[in-house]
Amino acid sequence: MFNAFERKVAARYLRARRGERFVSVIAIFSLIGIALGVATLIIVMSVMNGFRQELLAQILGLNGDIAVYGASVPLTNYDEMATKIRAIRGVTAAFPIVENEVLFSSPQGGAAGGVARGITPAGLAALPTVSHHIVAGSLADMSGDDTVAIGAGLAAKLDLRIGQTISLIMPQGKQTIIGTIPSIESFKIAAIFQTGMQIYDSGYVFMPLRAAQTLFQKPDAATQIQVFVKHPDRDDAIMRQIATDFPNAPINIGDWRHANDALFAAVVVEGNVMFLILTLIIIVAAFNVISSLIMMVKDKAKDIAILRTMGAGSNAIMRIFLMCGASVGVIGTFTGFGLGVVFCAHIEQIREFVQTMTGTKLFDPTVYYLESLPAVLDWRQVLEVIVMSCTLSLLATIYPSWRAAKIDPVETLRSE
Repeated sequence: MFNAFERKVAARYLRARRGERFVSVIAIFSLIGIALGVATLIIVMSVMNGFRQELLAQILGLNGDIAVYGASVPLTNYDEMATKIRAIRGVTAAFPIVENEVLFSSPQGGAAGGVARGITPAGLAALPTVSHHIVAGSLADMSGDDTVAIGAGLAAKLDLRIGQTISLIMPQGKQTIIGTIPSIESFKIAAIFQTGMQIYDSGYVFMPLRAAQTLFQKPDAATQIQVFVKHPDRDDAIMRQIATDFPNAPINIGDWRHANDALFAAVVVEGNVMFLILTLIIIVAAFNVISSLIMMVKDKAKDIAILRTMGAGSNAIMRIFLMCGASVGVIGTFTGFGLGVVFCAHIEQIREFVQTMTGTKLFDPTVYYLESLPAVLDWRQVLEVIVMSCTLSLLATIYPSWRAAKIDPVETLRSE
């Protein structure tokens, strides 16, 4: 497509001589703009992907993929239902829970709101988000009905340690002859977990199922059955099977998408908006390519006229300047690609370095739910960014190249 003569001329035009530095500087800034735009787009999209993946892993790791609720009354035959659900193909675990919102308080006088969840020992062991992240104590010590496991954030907030007691205050209270008084129960702390997700570490307490049934006045009943499946994105068939197995039971069935649709929809929308906004950086850099090529064409008008008189056709002139502009775009794109990939590979170390140097917290876990900055490269998205950047750079060269091909050699040399 491009012969050796055209490639040599294009390479020569890209190298600045004395008196041509300004045009070359504009081309360099255009290259840097494209590189920064591509790198920023790759980094931001990778962080959004990482955030979504970590958020999904934390939510599914604690709440399960499918939840079976009692439609109007608690589930009284929960053991039978859980056993039957576990027999469904594709289900990895199913266990009952009892949970309710409570107020936590400590002997030191601190208080915080949260959720208390009653769960079986097998069910708690099946939650790797909790069972694999015990930082103090042991789940094996949760024997009897007076022990609990609390999050590290809640322990720090209430200044609690292993062996101390935490009080749970129920909102419904107890009816007495003098009116409703709060129902308060104390539990010994047997384990402290740290999932890495602030909302869970600061607001969840796990206790034995029977203790929760007594505490929340639901004897021999469960509020829901949590179901874990092999493929969370393909759980519709399992939900239909559960509905088929219990045709007359008063139950409602929901999955993780229904429970967290607003949250994940917000993450998707934010990712799309960030993609559109950051694409403008590349578009602005592409306009810089147009301006630098137009200035190059005006600067090389005499050279173009001489080339035309020596036999170079208008198509050859157009290809020369296409190569000049495309070279800036391609080199800038792949430079940005390299910067983006390297940045994503070391993003946590970079965050810690900047945080240490500035003395500010760049990623507050109380705001972003996570304690580290995740980045997951989606190579399909990276390829889309590369193709888009190269395409915009190529489109930016068309008009200046066409202007160069339309230069009249006779008029240009006569004006000289």
